[in-house]
Amino acid sequence: MANTVLHKAATRGHANHGWLNSLHTFSFANYHNPERMHFGVLRVLNDDTVSAGKGFGTHPHDNMEIISIPLEGDLEHKDSMGNVTTIRNGDVQVMSAGTGIYHSEYNKNSDQLVKFLQIWVFPNKRDVAPRYDQITLVPDDRHNKLQQILSPNTDDDGVWIHQNAWFHLGRLDKDFGTEYKMKGGAVNGVYVFVLSGDISIGDQKLNPRDGYGIWDVEKFNLKADSNAEVLLMEVPMQV
Repeated sequence: MANTVLHKAATRGHANHGWLNSLHTFSFANYHNPERMHFGVLRVLNDDTVSAGKGFGTHPHDNMEIISIPLEGDLEHKDSMGNVTTIRNGDVQVMSAGTGIYHSEYNKNSDQLVKFLQIWVFPNKRDVAPRYDQITLVPDDRHNKLQQILSPNTDDDGVWIHQNAWFHLGRLDKDFGTEYKMKGGAVNGVYVFVLSGDISIGDQKLNPRDGYGIWDVEKFNLKADSNAEVLLMEVPMQV
């Protein structure tokens, strides 16, 4: 019997710092909800909007896999490994913080917002050598299908992380349905995050920015009730 958890968009934690408007699916910074600490090894899912010319100053991370998915605008990244890059919609960025890394993230434009998802995943190996990578995806590869954007494997589609996790993006036309089969077996679950539009998983209706976790299943069906974009994050349920 499948287990599920529903996090409606309006129930997320919210922090507005003026330059940063951030919505937290799971406990983060000043938002603490004992019922919303993580979904398996998925620790952070922040839906961030950064004002023009503003950003996160240099700050440290360690022993975390950090994935950024830009939705709009240009985000400039600098880190202690010497990387200076810009990520845009269509890109996926990954950092293995490992033994320790410093980085900053800025909206490099003076006339538009940056919107991006910041996702943290607990690693399955501690104190690895820090690393950085980013790739540019082909958006058409997710039209009415689930495009793999992350896996545990260096030679597979998308970026890779130190965890048995698989992420997919889909851009689905109204009434299109598809099946998702677990890649990591019975120990994994999937957290579904709706970027836009409306979808259904079984009898559960989901709307923009809703989150829905499902585990103890081998597969499940999802259907677009309108034109929709969706992110699926398959992760181990045991931290």
